[in-house]
Amino acid sequence: MSDPNSAEAVIQRQLEAYNARDIEALLATYAENAKQFEHPAKLLAEGHSQIGERFAIRFQEPNLHAKLLRRAIMGNVVVDHEEIFRTFPEGTGRIEVVAIYEVQAGLIRTASFIFGSKQLD
Repeated sequence: MSDPNSAEAVIQRQLEAYNARDIEALLATYAENAKQFEHPAKLLAEGHSQIGERFAIRFQEPNLHAKLLRRAIMGNVVVDHEEIFRTFPEGTGRIEVVAIYEVQAGLIRTASFIFGSKQLD
Protein backbone atom coordinates (compact mmCIF):
# COMPACT_ATOMS: atom_id res chain seq x y z
CA MET A 1 0.00 0.00 0.00
CA SER A 2 2.80 2.43 -0.80
CA ASP A 3 0.57 4.62 -3.00
CA PRO A 4 -1.63 6.73 -0.67
CA ASN A 5 -4.15 7.19 -3.51
CA SER A 6 -4.49 3.49 -4.26
CA ALA A 7 -7.98 2.10 -3.82
CA GLU A 8 -6.81 -0.09 -0.93
CA ALA A 9 -5.12 2.82 0.90
CA VAL A 10 -8.18 5.06 0.53
CA ILE A 11 -10.55 2.38 1.85
CA GLN A 12 -8.22 1.58 4.76
CA ARG A 13 -8.17 5.31 5.71
CA GLN A 14 -11.96 5.36 5.48
CA LEU A 15 -12.24 2.33 7.80
CA GLU A 16 -9.82 3.86 10.32
CA ALA A 17 -11.70 7.19 10.27
CA TYR A 18 -15.00 5.32 10.79
CA ASN A 19 -13.63 3.49 13.82
CA ALA A 20 -12.14 6.74 15.17
CA ARG A 21 -15.53 8.47 14.58
CA ASP A 22 -13.69 11.22 12.72
CA ILE A 23 -16.21 12.68 10.28
CA GLU A 24 -13.73 15.09 8.68
CA ALA A 25 -11.17 12.35 7.99
CA LEU A 26 -13.92 10.04 6.73
CA LEU A 27 -15.38 12.64 4.36
CA ALA A 28 -11.85 13.37 3.09
CA THR A 29 -11.90 9.86 1.55
CA TYR A 30 -15.13 10.57 -0.38
CA ALA A 31 -15.55 12.65 -3.54
CA GLU A 32 -17.74 15.75 -3.05
CA ASN A 33 -20.48 14.18 -5.20
CA ALA A 34 -20.05 10.59 -3.97
CA LYS A 35 -23.08 8.36 -3.62
CA GLN A 36 -23.91 5.63 -1.10
CA PHE A 37 -26.37 2.90 -2.00
CA GLU A 38 -28.07 -0.03 -0.41
CA HIS A 39 -27.13 -2.60 -3.04
CA PRO A 40 -28.05 -2.66 -5.82
CA ALA A 41 -29.56 0.78 -6.44
CA LYS A 42 -31.39 2.29 -3.43
CA LEU A 43 -29.77 5.70 -2.89
CA LEU A 44 -28.94 6.27 0.80
CA ALA A 45 -26.94 9.50 0.57
CA GLU A 46 -25.38 11.76 -2.04
CA GLY A 47 -22.63 14.30 -1.49
CA HIS A 48 -20.66 15.25 1.60
CA SER A 49 -23.61 16.87 3.38
CA GLN A 50 -25.87 13.81 3.27
CA ILE A 51 -23.04 11.32 3.83
CA GLY A 52 -21.83 13.40 6.80
CA GLU A 53 -25.35 13.42 8.28
CA ARG A 54 -25.55 9.61 8.05
CA PHE A 55 -22.24 9.20 9.82
CA ALA A 56 -22.93 11.88 12.46
CA ILE A 57 -25.98 9.90 13.60
CA ARG A 58 -24.11 6.59 13.51
CA PHE A 59 -21.11 8.01 15.39
CA GLN A 60 -23.34 8.69 18.42
CA GLU A 61 -23.60 4.94 19.07
CA PRO A 62 -21.30 4.16 22.02
CA ASN A 63 -20.22 0.69 20.86
CA LEU A 64 -19.80 1.48 17.15
CA HIS A 65 -16.91 -0.44 15.60
CA ALA A 66 -16.26 -2.05 12.24
CA LYS A 67 -14.19 -5.23 12.18
CA LEU A 68 -12.75 -6.13 8.78
CA LEU A 69 -13.24 -9.83 8.08
CA ARG A 70 -12.04 -9.97 4.46
CA ARG A 71 -10.96 -7.57 1.73
CA ALA A 72 -10.78 -8.15 -2.02
CA ILE A 73 -9.23 -5.64 -4.41
CA MET A 74 -9.59 -5.58 -8.17
CA GLY A 75 -8.21 -2.44 -9.78
CA ASN A 76 -10.16 0.53 -8.44
CA VAL A 77 -12.83 -1.61 -6.73
CA VAL A 78 -12.50 -2.74 -3.11
CA VAL A 79 -14.93 -5.18 -1.52
CA ASP A 80 -14.90 -5.35 2.29
CA HIS A 81 -16.74 -7.96 4.34
CA GLU A 82 -17.17 -6.45 7.80
CA GLU A 83 -18.83 -7.13 11.10
CA ILE A 84 -20.27 -3.90 12.49
CA PHE A 85 -20.93 -3.58 16.21
CA ARG A 86 -23.83 -1.18 16.74
CA THR A 87 -26.54 0.04 19.05
CA PHE A 88 -29.88 -0.67 17.39
CA PRO A 89 -33.26 0.61 18.65
CA GLU A 90 -33.75 -2.91 20.09
CA GLY A 91 -30.36 -2.95 21.84
CA THR A 92 -26.69 -3.66 21.16
CA GLY A 93 -25.59 -6.18 18.60
CA ARG A 94 -23.84 -6.69 15.31
CA ILE A 95 -24.55 -6.89 11.64
CA GLU A 96 -22.52 -8.24 8.75
CA VAL A 97 -22.03 -5.87 5.85
CA VAL A 98 -20.46 -6.27 2.44
CA ALA A 99 -19.28 -2.89 1.18
CA ILE A 100 -18.37 -2.39 -2.47
CA TYR A 101 -16.31 0.77 -3.05
CA GLU A 102 -15.35 2.34 -6.35
CA VAL A 103 -12.33 4.63 -6.02
CA GLN A 104 -11.25 7.13 -8.69
CA ALA A 105 -8.41 9.66 -8.41
CA GLY A 106 -7.87 8.76 -4.76
CA LEU A 107 -11.50 9.29 -3.66
CA ILE A 108 -14.51 7.06 -3.12
CA ARG A 109 -17.04 7.74 -5.89
CA THR A 110 -19.62 5.12 -4.96
CA ALA A 111 -20.20 2.83 -2.01
CA SER A 112 -22.81 0.07 -2.14
CA PHE A 113 -23.75 -1.88 0.97
CA ILE A 114 -25.33 -5.32 1.37
CA PHE A 115 -26.69 -5.70 4.88
CA GLY A 116 -26.96 -9.04 6.66
CA SER A 117 -29.35 -9.78 9.52
CA LYS A 118 -29.03 -8.11 12.90
CA GLN A 119 -27.68 -10.25 15.72
CA LEU A 120 -28.69 -8.80 19.07
CA ASP A 121 -26.51 -9.39 22.15
